[in-house]
Amino acid sequence: MEKARDVAVLVGSLRKESLTRKVVMAMKKIAPASLSLDIVEIRDLQMYDQDLETDAPPKAWVTFRERIMRADAVLFATPEYNRSVPGCLKNAVDVGSRPGGHGVFGGKPGAIVSVTPYGLGAFGANHHLRQALVYVNVPTMAQPEAYVSQAGELTDADFNFTKSSSKEFFATFLTAFAAWIEATIKP
Repeated sequence: MEKARDVAVLVGSLRKESLTRKVVMAMKKIAPASLSLDIVEIRDLQMYDQDLETDAPPKAWVTFRERIMRADAVLFATPEYNRSVPGCLKNAVDVGSRPGGHGVFGGKPGAIVSVTPYGLGAFGANHHLRQALVYVNVPTMAQPEAYVSQAGELTDADFNFTKSSSKEFFATFLTAFAAWIEATIKP
């Protein structure tokens, strides 16, 4: 078997009991062998400020950028805050897209999973994030879309999907993402 593709996973919820993180942890358990999902923490990224973009930018920015550069692809997992993306996730996109012309996302295949405990599947966050990813040149998988509703009911304490239909959906999503990565990465 070839080496698994390194997928950096950015989770847009910082709280300890984040439903978004729980869904990602369950996804990691069922990911195909061709994908290695690794959560890249964004909690310590200073807010992007061009004044800090000097010869010695913040260490957290440098570490984050280096990690994204090593990744084959990026999976964005976002809750919805006020019909948009949480500031911490948008900040991670901003930090990774700079300095101008030298961003680390350019051309890396991506996918989005939007998560909510409510009924609309975090549709607004998903589409706002897609807009930003177009600009930073992340070719984002179009289908299947992952608008995840009722997320509080999806996983158990051991990060297993509680319903076979959820497990099947995410297995299909991850298989499609693996194919998207292979189709998008230039040999």
